Amino acid sequence: MCMELSEPLKAQLGMAVRVLRVGGVLAYPTDTVYGLGCDAFCTTAVVRLYEIKHRPWHMAVPLLIGDMDQLHRVARDVPPEALALAKMFWPGALTIVLPKHPDVPDIVTAIGDTVAVRLPAHAVPVFLARALGSPLVGTSANITGMPSATTAAQVHSQFGSELDLIVDGGESPGGLESTIVDLTGRVPVVLRECAIPAKDVMKAFKEMNGARSDRL
Repeated sequence: MCMELSEPLKAQLGMAVRVLRVGGVLAYPTDTVYGLGCDAFCTTAVVRLYEIKHRPWHMAVPLLIGDMDQLHRVARDVPPEALALAKMFWPGALTIVLPKHPDVPDIVTAIGDTVAVRLPAHAVPVFLARALGSPLVGTSANITGMPSATTAAQVHSQFGSELDLIVDGGESPGGLESTIVDLTGRVPVVLRECAIPAKDVMKAFKEMNGARSDRL
């Protein structure tokens, strides 16, 4: 991970886990920008997150996982290409779109049949997801249409007291949101190019296919 958890930060995270367990909504630092999150399996919390963020209901929210076991709680029929890309780019700023697991609430995926997942390279969301025992909603901490926040102060300036907690982990180190790649079809499709260049993702995919062909 890109940072160690200081004692003051650990105290904040203990409170954050308690907030998440009772269906709260909070903000926290990640390796890209600050995230707005809640327990991905708590429908009432996800509804409230949408309302606080003013996010249109037809727009799905991405999920952050704490380990690879949680990947299989939110996605089904995970292809080997996804596992290979995860091994190469996770923890990191690559979000992978996969077929949704039936247990994931429909509101998370905007009633779609796919889910966007990422294992971040930041100790805070990983700690929260592991301690909670559930993936987190990991959408950027900003009101829809406003700039993404990179500090706790910026989060507070947009949301004020609407959130149950803002975990202050200093300035987020990335500054750019994650790159999103859809692996639900026959070929990968880069839906958003940000922190990781699309050419790097496609190069990795081609190299995987080339290695597989060599083994045939």
